[in-house]
Amino acid sequence: MTSSETMIFRFKFSGDFTEQLIPFAKLHQYDDRHTYKESWNQWLLSNDEIVDAEVRRLKGLGYDGNIIDKMYKSGRYYFRNKTNNENKECKKRRVYISLEHDVIDAMDAHINFNYYLPLFKPSIAYEQFCMEHETLINDETTRLLQEELARDDIYTKMKKTYKNRYFLFKQNRHNRENYVAETDGPYADNYRQDTDNYRQDQYVHEHKQLAKEFLSNITVN
Repeated sequence: MTSSETMIFRFKFSGDFTEQLIPFAKLHQYDDRHTYKESWNQWLLSNDEIVDAEVRRLKGLGYDGNIIDKMYKSGRYYFRNKTNNENKECKKRRVYISLEHDVIDAMDAHINFNYYLPLFKPSIAYEQFCMEHETLINDETTRLLQEELARDDIYTKMKKTYKNRYFLFKQNRHNRENYVAETDGPYADNYRQDTDNYRQDQYVHEHKQLAKEFLSNITVN
């Protein structure tokens, strides 16, 4: 073993991070490589806060290797064979608090509806989402405050979650387009164009309906 390998071996994951990684490793320990990789990418997106914190911690300690790859290999080949008794010290650590499913579902629906607009940007779309779902945001903020999260951390958590859901949606759309391209060949471009046109037509139609309702209310009053 070289001196470099010896140094890298000493960099261990924190207990908080290990507590999140082990359940994933155990859950997917019998997955094939392709299935595991897909689940791993989704896990990274769903746990971006603790992943980012662990990356910063290891870099601060002087680790200069590929930290994400280190995480992947640890979950794939090491932690999946760990028993609960070997990691019982992790059980008492703080539990990671995720957003309610209603909030995530609302984010997904908002992204799905607005993604196909010409000037769609996740940063602007998130502000629009907050205005359209003010009650939902306030209720979730109240719940997280009761879980002893700081208000600034809650804002950051929601914004990052929306951004992650956007990138996940974008990746899934890209995968579907690749599938169509591989199976339908010359019809792939038509599929993408038809999909974009349908979404934009749907958006225009809904806003026309809202305008008609608004004008109707004015006439009645």
